[in-house]
This record gives sequence, C-alpha cells and structure tokens, in this order.
Amino acid sequence: MMPADTENPWALPLVLSLTAGYVDTAGFLALQGLFTAHVTGNFVTLGASLALGTSGAVAKLLALPVFCVVVIAIRLIGTLLSARYSAVFEAILGLKVLLLLAGAALAINWGPFENSDSWQAVVTGMVLVAAMAVQNAAHRAYLGSTPPSTLMTGTTTQIMIDLADTIYGKSRDGQLSSRMSNMTRSVIVFAVGCGAAALLYARYGVWCFVVPPGLAAISLLLRLASPIKT
Repeated sequence: MMPADTENPWALPLVLSLTAGYVDTAGFLALQGLFTAHVTGNFVTLGASLALGTSGAVAKLLALPVFCVVVIAIRLIGTLLSARYSAVFEAILGLKVLLLLAGAALAINWGPFENSDSWQAVVTGMVLVAAMAVQNAAHRAYLGSTPPSTLMTGTTTQIMIDLADTIYGKSRDGQLSSRMSNMTRSVIVFAVGCGAAALLYARYGVWCFVVPPGLAAISLLLRLASPIKT
C-alpha cells in the first residue's frame, strides 16, 4: 500500500488531527477515562481504575487488541484492493465516516454512561476505537510524510529538538523550519479539538458526538477534491 499523494496538502492532515483530538477527549469524558485515539494511554487509566475501584476496566482492556486488529484489517484490505482500485484511501476514509456515525448514534441512544463497564458503553467505546484505528492506519499508509494525527508526544518532542537546533545554530535550512511549522500546526489543531470536545460535552453531553462524523466527512471531501492522486 503506497502513499496516495506525492505531495500532501496541509488541510487534510490538520482535519485528521482535529478529529483525533475531539474524539479522544469526547470519549474520555463520556466513557470515564477511555482513550479512543491514544489507546496506549489506557494502560495508565486501567491501572487507576483497578487501584481506585472505578468502572471502565473492561473497555480499557479491550481497546488495544481492538485497535490492533482493525489496523491489521485495514492494512490487508488496502493491500488487496490497491491492485484493482485507485480510490482505496477514499474508501478507507468513508469507512471512518460510517464508524463515527455509528459511534455517535450509539452514544446518543445509550448515553450518558453511568457505568462504563456496561456492554452498551463497551460497544460504543470499541466502535470509536475502531474509527480511530482506521484513521491511524490510513494516515500511516497514505500520509506518512505528515506529522501523526493522534499521538502528539513524539511530535512535541521533535518540535523541541528542532527548536533547540535552531537556537544553537546547528541547522538553519528551510526543511527544518517547514517541519517545525507543520508539526506545530498539528499539535495546536489537536489541542483545539480537545478543547472543543470538552466545551461541547460540558454543554450538550453525549450529543457532542454529532461533530466527529462531520469532521470525517470533511476529510473525505478534501481527499476527493485533491488534484494529486496516484
């Protein structure tokens, strides 16, 4: 599965970062500490759940296996389809739209979730985890030259390293400056997504989940409108 773009516009990766920040925060708030995008963070919250006796341990245990299975499935599907079809990336983004629509419908129908170990909460959480797994797999496969859209720790570390090199005068080339700009935009937009989800959840509760399908649809439209395809 080769990258779909030879030159990636900034808009699509930023919408993906906005989506990831929003979904991760909304899921964390609605499902009592479940990370739907940054799934390895669930190891920490799982430990806290076990130590404090709070709910949510089941979903946190399942999040990483579900994430891994979906990533493998997307990789295999993309590899198989790429030999016959040219719009595989678009199809994968469309799948993410459907998963986020399903997640929103489940959250609104079954939420708010007082017990995040209930099967309704677990199913809702795993649908959202699957959607973010699809995004992660697609981003890695087709937008590999752009900063990750879900895990910002490594991106922030690289920004600080590049900043230190710039201050020291070790490197002054345009490539480093461009990378810092791209990564900084990604972190800022991710943070905006987190803040927006927190504010909308506080105001509208589980109805905040109507936003992610719209963001996913925008990312699909941006891809369809991209003039650079292979």
